[in-house]
Amino acid sequence: MSDKTREVLLDVQGLKKYFPIQSSKGKDVLKAVDNVSFHIHRGETFGLVGESGCGKSTTGRSIVRLYDVTDGRIQFGGQDLAKMNERQLKPFRKRMQTIFQDPYSSLNPGMNVLQIISEPMGIHNIGSKAEIKERALDLLNRVGLKPEHAERYPHEFSGGQRQRISIARALSVNPEFILCDEPLSALDVSVQAQVVNMLEDLQEELGLTYLFIAHDLSMVRHISNRIGVMYRGKLVEVAPSEELYRHPAHPYTKSLLGAIPVPDPTVRQQMPPLYVEAARPQDEEPEWFEVSPGHWVSGYRDQL
Repeated sequence: MSDKTREVLLDVQGLKKYFPIQSSKGKDVLKAVDNVSFHIHRGETFGLVGESGCGKSTTGRSIVRLYDVTDGRIQFGGQDLAKMNERQLKPFRKRMQTIFQDPYSSLNPGMNVLQIISEPMGIHNIGSKAEIKERALDLLNRVGLKPEHAERYPHEFSGGQRQRISIARALSVNPEFILCDEPLSALDVSVQAQVVNMLEDLQEELGLTYLFIAHDLSMVRHISNRIGVMYRGKLVEVAPSEELYRHPAHPYTKSLLGAIPVPDPTVRQQMPPLYVEAARPQDEEPEWFEVSPGHWVSGYRDQL
């Protein structure tokens, strides 16, 4: 099925998230996310990459409305979430869940695993007490844990196990869309591949749609169908995963990919030059170009 005929589950248009700050000029704003637009098809994984501070996590958290939005549209299932209040958002909280970066701080240390996984189902009135417990135990099994783990507390688990608990909690309300906000960065390398494989299996089994945010470009390549690259709050390139890695078009994307370590001690790696965007007049906006089918890049003609 081509992209043109696949259903778009999430359509983000002109998303902005500004934070008020104090500067030498007095009150100012930090443009953490500045006019970002992209879409995600139902059942696909859209990867979002960039260096620390580029705005990728703020983009994700704005989409699921953990942050209020400064401007823009967030069309999810045909409805705009951007200006909804908390009461209006509640039905969508069930359809959109999040797996956070740190599986320790995102789990309540005063609750055992059964309570942690059951809590979202109770909030959304999903099933009786017995049905909730049964589903929680089933989810534990699905993410590779055992029934006896249900009565234990987060501090009794390894980082990888805690992230599995976080995944089970996210799945508890049968979501359609999951924001994976750097879910691997706090895990050992040996555990990362296990978690990625599990996420892929769950996606195929349950028809899930992911926004996968990460700075590990090799892992994003493995799990993503398409990838967006962010730089200083803006989206600068979007392409199918393999196309982006083989034929990067934006200078910043080339810098990111060139910095990936080569796992061969006999290879002398040449580090790419650091990309720094040239100063431009404030009223001069970059253009979007389609350099090949489905491969879009933002920039100025004299730079590309």
